Amino acid sequence: MTKPRVLISDKMDPNAAKIFAERGCDVDVITDKSPEELAAIIGDYDGLAIRSSTKVTKAILDAATNLKVIGRAGIGVDNVDIPNASAKGVVVMNTPFGNSITTAEHAIALMFALARQLPEANAQTQAGLWPKNGFMGIEVTGKTLGLIGAGNIGSIVASRALGLRMKVVAFDPFLTAERAIEMGVEKADLDTLLAKADFITLHTPLTDQTRNILSKENLAKTKKGVRIINCARGGLVDEAALKEALDSGQVGGAALDVFATEPAKESPLFGTPNFICTPHLGASTNEAQVNVALQVAEQMADYLVNGGVTNALNMPSLSAEEAPKLKPYMTLAQKLGSLVGQLAHDNLDNIAIEVEGAAAELNIKPITAAVLSGFMRRFSDAVNMVNAPFLAKERGFDIREVRHDKAGAYHTLVRVTVNTAQGPRSVAGTLFANSEARLVEIFGISLEAELEGSMLYIVNEDAPGFIGRVGTALGEAGLNIGTFHLGRRSAGGEAVLLLSMDAAIPEAVLKQLASLPGVKTVKALKF
Repeated sequence: MTKPRVLISDKMDPNAAKIFAERGCDVDVITDKSPEELAAIIGDYDGLAIRSSTKVTKAILDAATNLKVIGRAGIGVDNVDIPNASAKGVVVMNTPFGNSITTAEHAIALMFALARQLPEANAQTQAGLWPKNGFMGIEVTGKTLGLIGAGNIGSIVASRALGLRMKVVAFDPFLTAERAIEMGVEKADLDTLLAKADFITLHTPLTDQTRNILSKENLAKTKKGVRIINCARGGLVDEAALKEALDSGQVGGAALDVFATEPAKESPLFGTPNFICTPHLGASTNEAQVNVALQVAEQMADYLVNGGVTNALNMPSLSAEEAPKLKPYMTLAQKLGSLVGQLAHDNLDNIAIEVEGAAAELNIKPITAAVLSGFMRRFSDAVNMVNAPFLAKERGFDIREVRHDKAGAYHTLVRVTVNTAQGPRSVAGTLFANSEARLVEIFGISLEAELEGSMLYIVNEDAPGFIGRVGTALGEAGLNIGTFHLGRRSAGGEAVLLLSMDAAIPEAVLKQLASLPGVKTVKALKF
């Protein structure tokens, strides 16, 4: 079996390359390439490991004909065209926890620097001025820290602030009351936080909802003299409005590690009294640089070798431990989705995935992605579990997931349903011996079959002699039947015939079968 090939295109800890090699990947470290040079070689690789220097643009992705995964050693993925990666079926991963402590500690360090005016005091002291009476700082003990964003990094900042005997007020739409109690913080809306906080620190991603969350209007709502720290993303603070607020004294001090435009070679904030800044150093410690490099190598190798998906931004997570258990379900789900996609020809706009019994105890997201990867092949051959949900969303599909904890006739079952002009149409399957995928129901008719290779699907009126006529027609055409599966609603009613064939069925034979008495539908299937 050919080993997956990985390219490390940015400088990172050398142990990352060792991890790739130890886990069964061939790895090349080729850094400092121009976009054109990278595009010329990227087609040879299954994985691309980057930091912030490499820009993975549409042009790079178009050249990356074998690429399966991009791993960003760090949190931010601004340098990756995620929509185009998703459309190409490429998993995009980051390492959101490798530098969490480092970034949180940097925010705390900037808070102390603001509270005691350390940069200014240092500069004047080294200039020989000895300004002992020129700087009057404030204590952080007993002050209120306003936390905008209470996720992983924000929660670490909160714990450090509580250890400093500060009060912490947190605004985060995803923060539950129970989690706030567990963290020891007060959950509040944004206006309440702005009014209460002596210090405000931001720890939220940059989205349309968070862009300029500290706008001119919101800065005006803050407690006079508030000190603001941003070690998260540039663009969360309106920098022009912050300059005005510093000049007026509404904001008593500000510390930015990130800017809306980076590298920030110039800014109206530079030189403003009570403003300090650092050049995006939040993740810059030896420990963090090692951690993110090792973590991205482990994640990418797990995906390429074992199918595990961790910290992906465009695909459901699937741990290396989960992957073996879910793999047969994903095979079943993909085949059920493919069957529905091949048989239902209406302009469909919704699909429901139901799991029951043992399947209901599993992570349903990879099962859903597998169903969609099979179903969306009716629109494109270049579909996989990464881009199928993307393509479904792009086409406006309504995707519904349903769990039934109680087992039915089978110990485990996956059902896929679409709404057609004739009403709901569903197929269902199970696993034999927890590994072998079997179809057990098709459009309301019980029928047990493997879905493999070339198959022939016929709907007909149940009548004596029909099976013989089908067999004769196939025999005269020199087509051999592998397996034979039959189901019906009732004696003399609608029946379904599903045959596996040793070869693809010519169009002329399909037309001949369609002309047989009692035939309603004839369809060649491929799995």
